[in-house]
Amino acid sequence: MSNDSHEDLIGFQDTLGDTDYGLIVDGKTGNLKGLWIPKGTEEDYVPDSIVSLCVNIFGVDPEEFANEDDDMGDPPTDSIH
Repeated sequence: MSNDSHEDLIGFQDTLGDTDYGLIVDGKTGNLKGLWIPKGTEEDYVPDSIVSLCVNIFGVDPEEFANEDDDMGDPPTDSIH
């Protein structure tokens, strides 16, 4: 996709179905910035294939998210974690 015209671009959320998860990746560094979790899905559940991808490709430490009292505060929306 060309960056020449942004007029025809649609929003990230608009490209996802009701049950789709989405990875948000920094375009410059390739680092994982976030995970879109569909509304109505249990926040604690992420499919094993996505967990594996995040751990093995992006180096996410799953233990980092094991403690619910992490003092990280609330995300900006109820869908990005």
